Amino acid sequence: MNFETTQNGVITHLLLSEARLDAAHAIQFKEGIRAIADNGADYILLDMTNIEFMDSSGLGALVSVMKYMGAEKKLEITGLTPMVEKVFKLTRMDEVFRVHNCVEDALLEAQNMEGSLS
Repeated sequence: MNFETTQNGVITHLLLSEARLDAAHAIQFKEGIRAIADNGADYILLDMTNIEFMDSSGLGALVSVMKYMGAEKKLEITGLTPMVEKVFKLTRMDEVFRVHNCVEDALLEAQNMEGSLS
């Protein structure tokens, strides 16, 4: 699975390049995110703008990555397409993950958090 990676302050913004997060991509997805986290990314914003389809394997991969990162690191999501948003709501994953409406909202919120910690 391919990612476009951009560093925005403390946030590592990962844009998924594939159209599907399913059984065919789940293992590559998990390995890719884990490698990025292991290389020092403490706050990953996963941009799912291009994901048109996600199955239970994709959801399982997201949960696995979240658990791998632990409580000391952040994994947040943005850019849910309508179909994927339905999956998140039906499975209540929107209550498990912090989901932002857009990248700009997530970046602004992170900047505000950094400013309030100073």
